[in-house]
Amino acid sequence: MCEQHQHSLRCSHLRRRSFLKALGSAPAVGIFGGSPVSEAAYADALTKAQRDEMSPTEIIDVMKKGNERFRSGVRQNRNYLNEQKASASGQYPAAALLSCIDSRAPAEVIMDLGLGDIFNCRVAGNVANTDILGSMEFACRLAGAKVVLVMGHTACGAIKGAIDNAELGNLTELLDKIKPAVQATNYSGERSSKNYAFVDAVARTNVQMTMDNVRKNSAVLADLESKGTIKIVGAMYNLETAALEFLS
Repeated sequence: MCEQHQHSLRCSHLRRRSFLKALGSAPAVGIFGGSPVSEAAYADALTKAQRDEMSPTEIIDVMKKGNERFRSGVRQNRNYLNEQKASASGQYPAAALLSCIDSRAPAEVIMDLGLGDIFNCRVAGNVANTDILGSMEFACRLAGAKVVLVMGHTACGAIKGAIDNAELGNLTELLDKIKPAVQATNYSGERSSKNYAFVDAVARTNVQMTMDNVRKNSAVLADLESKGTIKIVGAMYNLETAALEFLS
């Protein structure tokens, strides 16, 4: 019985990793301090208890620190197969992301996150429609995620298309959702898709307007935010510097 109890305590200690460990400064020391642990400790998926004890602000801090590691080239040592096995019986992501489909901006990679850490909705131009809103409502209200992050990026092709009034099948309707951000962007220079400074300014406006649309068009998420249960925030990812700038 004693050996079983000790084994149980050790397993419980090792499970306090994955998303939570990112808050620690030393790669071999857990979030709650204590003695160094082996790399096997990094194989676990985020548990409900771990996620529930974190505040939205702490979760955002995890994302920021993960991006710092990504930029420095020193990412966590992960065993994705073990993370897959640990999360197969249930998922408890800490955040729901709305990001662009751009192949150079995968959220989990640029924030050094693992399997089961976040929900990620991806669509060109990171715009929110009813399907996206419903997905985020599920993520937060039913599955317990505490952060909604709208993430845009520099040199976004969808933003360029909206500026150019591009038309192509169903893409035309998608770009129409971005055009209000083009009009709302206050910019004194050349307002064209060839001016990357303007493109990035529109992308930033688009993130802010999408956040506003989430609050306006989802009573569920707006209510959760008003109660302090979740935070709705925005961010811009720079393709050249790999830096993730949080806007609010």
